[in-house]
Amino acid sequence: MNPLRGIGLKILSVVVFTMMAISIKASAAHIPPGQAVFFRSFFAIPVIVVWLAMTGGLRHGFDTLYPMGHVWRGLVGTMAMGLGFTALGLLPLPEVTALGYAAPLLTVVFAAMFLGEEVRAFRLSSVAFGLVGVVIVLTPRMTVTSLEDATVLYTIGAMAALGGAVFAALAQVFVRKLIKSEGTATIVFYFSTTASLLALLTLPFGWAVPSPKEAVLLVGAGFLGGIGQILLTESYRHAEAGVIAPFEYVSMLLALVLGFAVFEEVPSASMLSGALLIVAAGLFIIWRERKLGLQRAAGRKVITPQG
Repeated sequence: MNPLRGIGLKILSVVVFTMMAISIKASAAHIPPGQAVFFRSFFAIPVIVVWLAMTGGLRHGFDTLYPMGHVWRGLVGTMAMGLGFTALGLLPLPEVTALGYAAPLLTVVFAAMFLGEEVRAFRLSSVAFGLVGVVIVLTPRMTVTSLEDATVLYTIGAMAALGGAVFAALAQVFVRKLIKSEGTATIVFYFSTTASLLALLTLPFGWAVPSPKEAVLLVGAGFLGGIGQILLTESYRHAEAGVIAPFEYVSMLLALVLGFAVFEEVPSASMLSGALLIVAAGLFIIWRERKLGLQRAAGRKVITPQG
């Protein structure tokens, strides 16, 4: 274990994923979300295959014991990506980032519902605390005071961002089931493949011919997505999840800075206050889970010598 290296890789993955989101957002005015999902997924596959070849996992990297599990994970994951990309085209980057933080909170609820995981009062209260933050971020967007196109589009973007968080949480539940029998590389590869195929189903609804600049952005988003996934996976090899998970929230700072620098987006006070509650709730859950994990580990050390 090398915690500092794990933290560094995690932060680097957050930077790469943020740059991917900026690439998608920069092309969103002309490129439909379904087409963006295809480019993001399809051009991540070569990166993943090269990674498997370099790490010696190419031979068995495509083996699976649960093919339908990958199909369902791919379906909900593709929905999450499509809705997230829709939101990126309609809302400021920091707002989409903040609402995306609802996914880990909802994962706690869905894991209890579908996997039978025990959820204690502390985690439930933290989830409720975070969802209050989600409501604060959403409220200005969900209050339609006029029929102006901009107002309606903001509302659609807010609904898409929240829907994306719901499907992302469901995807994490499927990943938790798959990880018991499938390798990380296998899960990543089959998701990218499934998402690429599902995205092609949106072709009849109208794809745009990208300009050279848009083509570079879209292909780059795919490469960045693949690289980000590899960095994220590698980070967990060097540090425990509880150590590196809090650094996911670096993306909020990046979104605020880059949203202003690239798109001239100025966050509202309600967005910032709601985001603060969401981040605090996520950190509370991470802190509590790490504390319980340390307690369980200490308990095992005490019991083991006694047989």
